[in-house]
Amino acid sequence: MSAAPLVGYSSSGSEDESEDGRQTRPGNGSHRRGQSPLPRPRFPVPDSVLNMFPGTEEGPEDDSTKHGGRVRTFPHERGNWATHVYVPYEAKEEFLDLLDVLLPHAQTYVPRLVRMEAFHLSLSQSVVLRHHWILPFVQALKARMASFQRTFIGLEVTSGHAQFLDLVSEVDRVMEEFDLTTFYQDPSFHLSLAWCVGDARLQLEGQCLQELQAIVDGFEDAEVLLRVYIEQVRCKSGNKFFSMPLK
Repeated sequence: MSAAPLVGYSSSGSEDESEDGRQTRPGNGSHRRGQSPLPRPRFPVPDSVLNMFPGTEEGPEDDSTKHGGRVRTFPHERGNWATHVYVPYEAKEEFLDLLDVLLPHAQTYVPRLVRMEAFHLSLSQSVVLRHHWILPFVQALKARMASFQRTFIGLEVTSGHAQFLDLVSEVDRVMEEFDLTTFYQDPSFHLSLAWCVGDARLQLEGQCLQELQAIVDGFEDAEVLLRVYIEQVRCKSGNKFFSMPLK
């Protein structure tokens, strides 16, 4: 296996975002019959009552200043939790040394690039869950992940790609059970190293990526360094984290 290839890509929002904040009851999908009854009038709950139950269903407050100016593609609504399934990567010192060489070089092309604070490989798109669906959703994920073996992968995933597709297939099944968006067709798994606001693909593609790839190829023990031992899958829902160890 050669050292991991580098890629530039564009994302429409942050990792905690989804394209649609709407949610339906699990299993119902869009198949509704007949006409819905007229809604009953709902009266506002007094603030004195709401303040008695802080943090029970309310998702974390959205503040774009806390994540570099990135803005949600769906508005925050009470009881809606942005949810994402991924494989975490615990960066070693040697990996960070490589990143310390790559990022300054990339910033000569795109100065606004910012280093990632944490590293992961996504197994799902960001979706929206109602608060009371979180535990059933996580339990369904754990049941799907229970049979998977730990494995090594390279970044961008050039080995272990088939195993990742198997993981995504099981995650997609859980998404379908809850009428949520499944992962991309024919996905390319990758580890994000840096990000910026706006689409910078034109500046990064071509000469820049070739130079960055040459740095990776020439880095000492790059092939071993850029292997990841996959031990667990995680699910982040709002400010809650759930871990699913692999066998």
